[in-house]
Amino acid sequence: MNKKRLKNCLNLLHKMNLQEEYKKKKSLIESRLNEFKNIPKEEYFYELCFCILTPQSTARGADRAIQLLKQHDFKNLNFNPSQYLQSNIRFHNNKSFYLMEFKAKHEEILQQLSAIKDNKEKREFLVNNLKGLGLKEASHFLRNTGHENLAILDRHILKNLLKQGAIKELPKSLTRSKYLEIEQQFIDFANKQKIPLDHLDLLFWSNESGEIFK
Repeated sequence: MNKKRLKNCLNLLHKMNLQEEYKKKKSLIESRLNEFKNIPKEEYFYELCFCILTPQSTARGADRAIQLLKQHDFKNLNFNPSQYLQSNIRFHNNKSFYLMEFKAKHEEILQQLSAIKDNKEKREFLVNNLKGLGLKEASHFLRNTGHENLAILDRHILKNLLKQGAIKELPKSLTRSKYLEIEQQFIDFANKQKIPLDHLDLLFWSNESGEIFK
């Protein structure tokens, strides 16, 4: 069997496995996405804090840090959160600064965000107005608050897109233009598979991490 034929056979096998995995996890994925859509707006503050903490740290580590911040009422009390991040979060000093800067203007930020109707415009607003948030982190926050059709291009997603043949190689860096290019390839691939983008995101993530989290 030549290399091209072998590659086509492997791609077909991956796609068959993808559909089987989706059938197994579809109800759990739908349940999780419904939870995102119904999150109280009072939780938006900590959801955005969570997404500020995630770069180069695990989602579980970021969640542990957020639980500590909630316990100590970071939203309403004045203190440097660094001590509650350092055991779970990389670059905790920088991220503490980002959290405090967001906290100082969070009411204005979230109010302005709610007035924007288009999801991609919401993402642009967040990226342009908050330090520590890039396209990935802004997309992550919006997905976690019920917004649809925005790609969260972390290493789990990129690895699975490569495995499925949706992209040809892993990007050396994710510039803005490269991010938007791969996002469109992700959307195209999801459409071909007849799996909604947000469903496919959680499916890929669960295949790598072993759980459907956020």
